Amino acid sequence: MIIDFKLTYPSGTATAHLINSFHTPRGAKLAKKQIKVLGKFFSISFLWGFFQWFYTAGDDCGFAQFPSLGLKAYQNKFFFDFSASYIGAGMICPYIVNISILIGGILSWGIMWPLINNRKGDWYPADLDPHSMHGLQGYKVFIAIAMILGDGLYNFFKVIIRTLSAMYIHYREKNLASTILPVADRHSPPKSELSFDDQRRTQLFLKDEIPTWFAVAGYVAIAAISVATLPHIFPQLKWYYILVIYIFAPVLGFCNAYGCGLTDWSLASTYGKLAIFTIGAWAGSSHGGVIAGLAACGVMMNIVSTASDLSQDFKTGYLTLASPRSMFVSQVIGTAMGCAIAPSVFWLFLKAFKDLGDSGSQYPAPYAAIYRSMAILGVEGFSSLPDYCIILCCIFFVAAAVINLIKDCLGKQSYWGRFIPIPMAMAIPFYIGPYFAIDMCIGSLILFVWERLNKAKADAFGPAVASGLICGDGLWTLPASILAVAGVKPPICMKFLSRSTNAKVDTFLASLS
Repeated sequence: MIIDFKLTYPSGTATAHLINSFHTPRGAKLAKKQIKVLGKFFSISFLWGFFQWFYTAGDDCGFAQFPSLGLKAYQNKFFFDFSASYIGAGMICPYIVNISILIGGILSWGIMWPLINNRKGDWYPADLDPHSMHGLQGYKVFIAIAMILGDGLYNFFKVIIRTLSAMYIHYREKNLASTILPVADRHSPPKSELSFDDQRRTQLFLKDEIPTWFAVAGYVAIAAISVATLPHIFPQLKWYYILVIYIFAPVLGFCNAYGCGLTDWSLASTYGKLAIFTIGAWAGSSHGGVIAGLAACGVMMNIVSTASDLSQDFKTGYLTLASPRSMFVSQVIGTAMGCAIAPSVFWLFLKAFKDLGDSGSQYPAPYAAIYRSMAILGVEGFSSLPDYCIILCCIFFVAAAVINLIKDCLGKQSYWGRFIPIPMAMAIPFYIGPYFAIDMCIGSLILFVWERLNKAKADAFGPAVASGLICGDGLWTLPASILAVAGVKPPICMKFLSRSTNAKVDTFLASLS
């Protein structure tokens, strides 16, 4: 894919150019300045997280609960939560991504959910639990799923068509190149000679090539281990489900790696959803189809995403003259470390945050609820949906595909094409709310103003500032978790009340005294 097909792998190529630029006199000087800026904003973000912790002694306390746009807007998740991570993410993400998230939040929490809530007692029972999938929560989750599936399937077929087309053209040109005598109605293929740099890269890249027998033997060994061990972890996931996944996964992994090289778009989540529906329906509700589907999704996504991720990394290695064998060993070491670190971090979060994964909590884990709902849908069918939910899901499924089609027809680089929102980004706030979209749009606004004042500095130091904000806020989570596990609680609860509620609280406190 890298040498024969010469696929671009845009992210891998961009990373390689960044690394190469550091190894020039000017690049090294700029890198030192960027590290200083990153360290500065890392410290600010970390200390800001530490400062906020003092005011979070109870539920709904702290700066993150500040009703900056009013209490009514706060009830519908429209507020600025002072998150340095989201501001940094907004500075990194393209403008259209942040605007798409905000549009999705306004459409769902600003218009649709209040209107559907008014139909309580008509479209769904009024006495349902707020988190019941048969009530308003069902509309939030399944309409978001419909948009994600519409966007994912559209891009899936688009990438597959482009992949097959590119492979056909490649083999056609290869056959033309091997033709010795001129043939009627065929043009002689142009002779392409590799530059000295490309010849050198290819020579070094192939010198440390990983043997095919090692790759095949490694895959078979891992498949055998998975078939033997996973059913003991998830009894609902039978050994023959895993075997079927490992048989079909290489084909899907190849398609994903090839498509990622063309478009920079990994469809691992789409293949994971395919595993949810197929394995979940195969197992059935009476044999734990929900757990089987979700576990199968984890297996499929790990295989397919690794194919595209490694290909991106090998492209970076090819362009930076790194040894593919050394890169592979590094990946193995990193994966082995992850096997210990990831469960430890999850355990720490589980112990520190009792509401982990709950809607409205500090860490709502939105995709957990979405994927679980997909598994339930795959096992139980559409009968589990509330009234009119399937109609709305179909509308938003088609709308996601149509929006993508319009965007592709106009062209992403065209004037009007730049203003077409991204359905996948629009779907995210449907479930968790638009509060983080406001933070991200503020990050975009900061970068936009900075670019207008000094574009060269914004381009050079914008990513460093954003990375510092994200890393500092993220790292503070570790000591906060340790403090929570140790039983150390913040001393102050800062809570915001309406005037009438505050008067009642004052009256109650006065009566006690």
